[in-house]
Amino acid sequence: GYADEGEEENSEQFDVSDKRTLDEVVCWLMENDYIPSFCTACYREGRTGDRFMELLKSGQISNCCHPNALMTLNEYLEDYALPETKQIGKKLIQSELLKIPNLQVREKAKFYIDQENAGLRDFRF
Repeated sequence: GYADEGEEENSEQFDVSDKRTLDEVVCWLMENDYIPSFCTACYREGRTGDRFMELLKSGQISNCCHPNALMTLNEYLEDYALPETKQIGKKLIQSELLKIPNLQVREKAKFYIDQENAGLRDFRF
């Protein structure tokens, strides 16, 4: 297919570029019930390697990852999102908070999100 001269200019099989803005991608993900996460908590807390695997295998990672994903998403919404994206995201966060299995973690995540809404940052489990 590439052997013919003159074909080299348009030789791509498909377009690999995505010209959407971050806000457009975040909004699209949330509209499809995905939680865009900006989380770096495990790395920052040193939960790597065996320490991470222990949390993963025990199922306790859901009490770290899920709330951290919601909190970092909330920070993005507060600081950068367009109004429509923010509205969709806040609704998603409220419904997803109910899915955090540990009640104490859920309540702490709600508290942290309220703190973020008041302008504080950098909470993590």
